[in-house]
This record gives sequence, structure tokens and C-alpha cells, in this order.
Amino acid sequence: MTMVEVSGKPEVLRIARAKGVIRLRESTIKRILEERVEKGDPLTVARVAAVMAVKKTPEIIPLCHPIPVTGVKVDFELRSREVEVVVEVKAVARTGVEMEALTGVTAALLAIWDMVKAYEKDERGQYPETEIRGVKVLEKVKGQPLSSDSR
Repeated sequence: MTMVEVSGKPEVLRIARAKGVIRLRESTIKRILEERVEKGDPLTVARVAAVMAVKKTPEIIPLCHPIPVTGVKVDFELRSREVEVVVEVKAVARTGVEMEALTGVTAALLAIWDMVKAYEKDERGQYPETEIRGVKVLEKVKGQPLSSDSR
């Protein structure tokens, strides 16, 4: 087991976009839209969770390099039975940021689940309809090397 050696690679702009979906009850989506979730706004909490997770990725994924992240963008799309989360991560680095984007998406989805779990449980305390799925990398971009005077 080893961390990949990247010191010989040039620093270039790296961008990765990842997405995932959480399936919820229609009534839960309605609560989110009407701002009636007792714990607070699930999307605000999910956005913060995504950014924090992106920054902590090397602490969570053992062989990931610590990368100087330069930007994180988190978007949500609410549908009748689901919330889609898209996380875009940017960095100027020697290795890609797809693991950071995936970690951000996953943390956001888990934060949403935590915020609304009281509305998703059945009479036995189970989650028969709640599901996280479709976590994947949408796009990965590797830019041109940056000259020392352009930084």
C-alpha cells in the first residue's frame, strides 16, 4: 500500500464534478420547500457538510493526497421524490480532485438524510423509501500547466 508519487507532475488546474441523489417521501420534499424541517434548512446544512468533507477528504480516504482546494460549488435540484446534489471542486494541483467531489456529494446526501430522518421513518423506525443512489463523477478536467508568473 502506497500513496502515488506525484512530485514530478506539473501543477495544473483540476476540476471535478460529481453528483448523487437521495430519494425521499413527497411529504418530506414539501417540508423542505416550505421550510418546515424542525432541525433547520437541510440544504444549508448539506452545503456546509459538502464543503467540510471536501476539505477533509485526505483524512477520510487513507491514500488521498492533501490538495490545496481553491473552490467548491454545491448545487441542489429538488424533484417530487428526490434531491440531486452536484459538487464541483477546483484546485491547482498535481493530482485530480474527483475523490474530493465524491466525498462532498456523499457528505451532503448524508446530511440531508440526517436532517429529515424523522419524517422518513415508518411505524417501526425503518426507512423503507429513503435511498441514496447514483453517486458518480460527472466530469473531470485537467487544465494546462500554470506558469510561475500566472499564480
